[in-house]
Amino acid sequence: MRQLTIAILLIVAIALQSALRAIWQPLAFVDLTLILVVYFALQREPLQALIVAAIAGLAMDLISGPPALLGAGGFAKVLTAYAVYFVASRVMLDTTLLRIPVLFGASIIDNLVYVGMHKLLGQTPPVPFIQSLSFKVLATTIIGTLLLYFYDSYFSGKARQRRQFTLRRRVARRPSGALRRR
Repeated sequence: MRQLTIAILLIVAIALQSALRAIWQPLAFVDLTLILVVYFALQREPLQALIVAAIAGLAMDLISGPPALLGAGGFAKVLTAYAVYFVASRVMLDTTLLRIPVLFGASIIDNLVYVGMHKLLGQTPPVPFIQSLSFKVLATTIIGTLLLYFYDSYFSGKARQRRQFTLRRRVARRPSGALRRR
């Protein structure tokens, strides 16, 4: 069941990534697949994060078209997933404020490796380096922080537990019928 959920999330992120690019060109700088890779790397499951990163990177390379180097995005996302997992396994990154620098750093690592692979193999990157670095880092960090906060607030296990606890408190606060009559 968990693998099916991950596959659906990957398909939705890849489809949204390509659809957002078609709707409005500045939305192309938001890397939804990188946000998904960072999320799975923060869950401290390294193999799952690396598989998600490889599939997401290769899919985005296939969708982006001929000027992109096939495999550069997959390699960049795998290295980014490993770096985020390495940091997350040593430091607790469970709050939204700590995830902001993680998303910022992941965007920088992903872009540096992607452009570095293009330069190493003598290809020209599809977008100029400074432009893609600045826009991608800002857009991915802002949208990723909002998406991860929204997920933590409404859909995570902690949110479910918090809602159940709130319901129990409401039931416990109710005055009994015998006390109200006096």
